[in-house]
Amino acid sequence: MRGLIALASGLLFGFGLLISGMANPAKVLGFLDLAGAWDPSLALVMAGAIGVAFLPMQWVQRRGTTLRGEQAQLPTSRTIDRRLVIGSLLFGAGWGVAGFCPGPGLVAASALIPQALLFVAAMLLGMWLFAQYDRRVKA
Repeated sequence: MRGLIALASGLLFGFGLLISGMANPAKVLGFLDLAGAWDPSLALVMAGAIGVAFLPMQWVQRRGTTLRGEQAQLPTSRTIDRRLVIGSLLFGAGWGVAGFCPGPGLVAASALIPQALLFVAAMLLGMWLFAQYDRRVKA
């Protein structure tokens, strides 16, 4: 049952990305083009997502458990450190260059769009490289 809930949630999320146009890198790059033909629709999608998630997140934070009664895994640190800043800069640069972030990139890759497949391959390589680096630093 847990797998079916995860599958349904993922499909709903993916369809939402498709319907909103967020799996289209031109739409994302239009949002990031503040000096040109700026497209504010991504901000509206983000505001809608925040609105939908706000009350459930408040509930989970108060109870500390999910709807299924499992322990919620919420971030505990509020520290802005070098790792967070560098990771954020890399994420933003990749988003600005490719027009994809992980969710929309995976949705577009599932449609076998070449740019998305390249993005997902680069994302997986970056995750692997970070895991190798992090393992060495913590050792």
